[in-house]
Amino acid sequence: MKRIEAIVRPERLEAVKDILESLGHSGVTVSEVKGHGIQRGITQQWQGEEYKVDLLPKVSVMAVVNDHEVKDLVDAITKAARTDRIGDGKIFVSTIEEVIRVRTGESGPEAL
Repeated sequence: MKRIEAIVRPERLEAVKDILESLGHSGVTVSEVKGHGIQRGITQQWQGEEYKVDLLPKVSVMAVVNDHEVKDLVDAITKAARTDRIGDGKIFVSTIEEVIRVRTGESGPEAL
């Protein structure tokens, strides 16, 4: 099993959720996060004053999937989240050792 965590623009959240659901993955965790990448934030002007915003609002979307589904999901998330501008986000894939459904005690792929 793999954990896919995508950090994306907030305005792309619905598109990412829709694509995951269309691929049969309605179980996701979504968190509002802030951060920056190599661009180190942005500079804006307000009432003639320039100021730097170094922690930009993003959304983290996390799903745990079977190994054979990873490539399709990563490709779909990339397509749904891409705007071709700096700050589109990142996708992280990591290995999950075990999953346990609290309600029933099921473990492994059956718990997904």
